[in-house]
Amino acid sequence: MDERLKQVLLLGREHYAKREFEKAEELLREVLTASEDRFADVHDMLGVICHSRGNYVQAERHFERALSINPGYTEAALNLAVTYNDRGKYDAAREVYTRIKGSPMGAVQTLDPFARGKLANMHADLAQAYADLGLAREAIGELEKGVTLCPTFADLRTRLGNMLRHENDLEAARVQYEAAVAARPEYVPARVHLGVTLLALGLPNDAEDAWQRALALEPDNVQAKMYLRMLQQTRSKESLRAIPVAKAPTRG
Repeated sequence: MDERLKQVLLLGREHYAKREFEKAEELLREVLTASEDRFADVHDMLGVICHSRGNYVQAERHFERALSINPGYTEAALNLAVTYNDRGKYDAAREVYTRIKGSPMGAVQTLDPFARGKLANMHADLAQAYADLGLAREAIGELEKGVTLCPTFADLRTRLGNMLRHENDLEAARVQYEAAVAARPEYVPARVHLGVTLLALGLPNDAEDAWQRALALEPDNVQAKMYLRMLQQTRSKESLRAIPVAKAPTRG
């Protein structure tokens, strides 16, 4: 490869890393044309770009070509499995994913964030299927796999927290909601559900704080308003019960 093409490839990779896909695509396609189609990672990057636009057919072709160039390219294999799944080719997706799990190169830490996110969402979809069948523990296991892949996905942590709470594992649910809030402070559903869990744990003041914070972010949140109103009504009733009843004066 001549020096100019090396610079084009380097620049294309830099734009891709910054998610500047339009700029990256132009440069990466130039590399393909001029390099006799020898770079597996160029096909993988172009596949991700096509997938991000919903062009799954073209994405599939790029990922398959990447693997034909480098059969051990784990990231391209995972991206292909995700794309097969998106196209309804579930058997093909499972076959590729099974090969990935058996490979020592398949460490989660080495995967592209795009691939981790897609795989985490696949686990979430499977969790919903288990939940629909009443298989709560299996659903929780799938959501835990998704959270392991993408620990900063607040929505996945909140879904996991909900499943744990429904199984009456309140402390574990609390951990997930608090992690969701830490990962994404503006994610209101995590704060609302955290409040419900704190109340169930006998911590009404902490629950109130969670709901107040939710309303500060989303003033029209119906659930947070309803829970706060319920808490205030409960406290009012408890206050009335705590007032001693005056005894009638005895007649002398």
